[in-house]
Amino acid sequence: MWLIRLRLLLKSVGREGLVLLYALRHPETPRGIRLGILGLLLYVISPFDLVPDFLLLLGWADDAAVILMGVPFLVRRLPARVLADCSEAAGRLLARFGFRA
Repeated sequence: MWLIRLRLLLKSVGREGLVLLYALRHPETPRGIRLGILGLLLYVISPFDLVPDFLLLLGWADDAAVILMGVPFLVRRLPARVLADCSEAAGRLLARFGFRA
């Protein structure tokens, strides 16, 4: 079950998700944004949801909604220098595996 979630997560957030993961480790990322990134990550991998996953489409829809709203929200609030550094690092990682940067 968690592999399906991970695959859906990677498809839906793509490059911005990688930017947030790099921002989590960047020393200039504000504490509030780090907490937001950790909260989003914990919600996605947590077995506890607002709507249980056994309700098929409704159960996954709340995860998708939180991801699709949370990731861009957090990326927009990153300081310009952190965003530039993390975007560059994400581009290098994607290029290493043959994805467009």
